[in-house]
Amino acid sequence: MVQALTHGNEYCGAIALDFLFRERVAPLKGKLTLAFANVAAFERFDPQAPSKSRCIDQDYNRVWAEAVLGGPKDSVELRRARELRPFVDAADYLLDLHSMTQRCRPLMLCGLLDKSVDFARRVGAPADLLVDAGHASGMRMRDRGGFGDPKSERIALLVECGQHWEKSSAEVAIDTTLRFLLATGTAASDWAKPRLPLAAPPAQRVIRVTEAVTAESANFRFAQQWKGLEIVPRAGTVVATDGDKTWRTPYDDCVMVMPSIVHLKPGSTAVRLGRYD
Repeated sequence: MVQALTHGNEYCGAIALDFLFRERVAPLKGKLTLAFANVAAFERFDPQAPSKSRCIDQDYNRVWAEAVLGGPKDSVELRRARELRPFVDAADYLLDLHSMTQRCRPLMLCGLLDKSVDFARRVGAPADLLVDAGHASGMRMRDRGGFGDPKSERIALLVECGQHWEKSSAEVAIDTTLRFLLATGTAASDWAKPRLPLAAPPAQRVIRVTEAVTAESANFRFAQQWKGLEIVPRAGTVVATDGDKTWRTPYDDCVMVMPSIVHLKPGSTAVRLGRYD
């Protein structure tokens, strides 16, 4: 069994990788691959402009369709994804660690398949599990190949650990990583459990995304300062405007999922609208 643990370019991923090396993680079976993904973006971090370290040329987590990886285009992120593609495609289980622009509770992104939700429940944290189709602007790593095939036994999860650079996000990254290794049978219980920094949530709830709000122009504006996971009680509440277009909540108790305009451009997802099961 091959298991890959991959990280985005955020601080929480670096902390989790460092933790595993310092604690001398040793797989009980199979192979454990640790990869720090967008190294070039991480290396250009500037505390005076921290958000610019997210990527160099394009979003690293939108390039994973085979037609894109095998196509003629070139970018720093594409070159790195092509380097890591053999490891991603060899993985039976994959965990991708990320963080968010806004201060928000952690989220486990499960894709659309029941197998991923079931496995996220075996992991046991965080409390909120997101079922969604991804982004119009490109395929995520966690949706590539067998990870997005209901007939395949391969499973990938993506965890958004909290706001960039917060200490709590690093704790969530370490905690989720250890629970992931326990769920896959890679780490010994007597090694991993004493190292868990957080208590498991009392319950996990599923948010099902029904609609992605995609910016159509540079004039996209949120109607208010959404931070994430707010529950909007009334259907028809204005979410955002985009030129002459107005986005409204399609139903009562609509959940605002990962709103952000920091890196927004036409074709990018601004927020996802969902509801709890």
